[in-house]
Amino acid sequence: MIAEEVWQIEPSGPLRGDVEVRGSKNGVSKHMVAAMMGNGESSIHNAPEVGEVEITAAMLRALGINVEISRTEIRIEKGAEIEPRVPDAFTGLNRIPILMLGPLLHLAGEAFVPLVGGDPIGRRPVNFHVDALRAMGAEVQVGDTGIYAKAKRLNGTRIELPYPSVGATETVLMSAVLADGKTVLKNAATEPEVVELALFLQRMGARIELSPDRRIVIEGVERLRGAQTWLTGDRIEAFSYLAAGLVTGGEVRVHGCPQDRLVTAITTLARMGAQFDINDEYLCATAPPEGLRSAAVQTDTHPGFMTDWQTPLMVLFTQSQGMSVLHETVFENRLVYVPALQKMGCEIEVFDQCLGGPACRYHDTNARHSAVVRGVSRLKGADVTLPDIRAGFSAVLAAAVADGPSTLRGVHHIERGYHRPFEQFVSLGLNITRQR
Repeated sequence: MIAEEVWQIEPSGPLRGDVEVRGSKNGVSKHMVAAMMGNGESSIHNAPEVGEVEITAAMLRALGINVEISRTEIRIEKGAEIEPRVPDAFTGLNRIPILMLGPLLHLAGEAFVPLVGGDPIGRRPVNFHVDALRAMGAEVQVGDTGIYAKAKRLNGTRIELPYPSVGATETVLMSAVLADGKTVLKNAATEPEVVELALFLQRMGARIELSPDRRIVIEGVERLRGAQTWLTGDRIEAFSYLAAGLVTGGEVRVHGCPQDRLVTAITTLARMGAQFDINDEYLCATAPPEGLRSAAVQTDTHPGFMTDWQTPLMVLFTQSQGMSVLHETVFENRLVYVPALQKMGCEIEVFDQCLGGPACRYHDTNARHSAVVRGVSRLKGADVTLPDIRAGFSAVLAAAVADGPSTLRGVHHIERGYHRPFEQFVSLGLNITRQR
């Protein structure tokens, strides 16, 4: 049995330098699934080197899809025979299998995918996906080990999502593009990654119309072709490194992520006193001499403040003047990482009330989805285990400003979602070493 890698971090002052962000973990894996439907080879450029790519590639290969991965490019082409079953070995690794149901129905007329997994940030039920596929004419059975679906041909229909779920929107997109007739999806997610996927499908020959009021219209076509695309830089990673510079009193210039993907994040940090330098080459933020101010922030679906931005923001709150409030409205268990930060001296208290914003869908539940953070907290080095991708990055930030060394376990979570994070932190001047 191979010993798990841990990171040892010694605080080493302000982080400074340049970071080039590639396409997002969420974006690249969805493009890989879409590419399996094309007749001919598809290529995805500016792909990140993350664990999620390898997991998704292994799933596709098990289905009979040819996948070639180089440092910045992924080439995908379906094989002569398609295996309609995602192996049980992929149970619980991520949420990609659920997105393969629609494409497999088009390619093989049936599909089985194991139970989905992902970070333990709250319930992400599959019923939105299942209901959508049933509405399109598929027979779907949800069992103890996975989901089985069957359909001779999916049919266009009208679907309204109870909540603008990113995953469910992507399921409808990839199921409707080859369906018979028109599909109208209401209350769709409009995140940049969803639009980017729609644009890739359009390059493959899909007919997709993005209408106002969260409505997407898809006219099914007979076949899709292979296509090429260049992924836009990851907005989660971009914000995370901007926060790394701010929290340590340094300056990180982030390249590869356009300003329009960070509009809400930039304004939020500016209200806290951050000063920005933004041009066509990079974005960077610096803290004023007197330090950052506290803030009240509520996460929301796009174009609101992204839920994945709140983990580095929480550490930034601990180093800002005064009391800050974070209200999470997207996932009810997103604050699962708080105990690790508390162990490092972060003064954070979580509540089941809706604080810092209007009542959300977790109002009157037991979900502890709001946090009050006291700054400036003096952080201390600690031995902590990381529960998920975004929490892992926030722990690195806390360790970077702590009083004393830290040991971070479960760093594979960070490497699953960030492009070469160890090397990036080294380039910024963080004193970080790998050990087993």
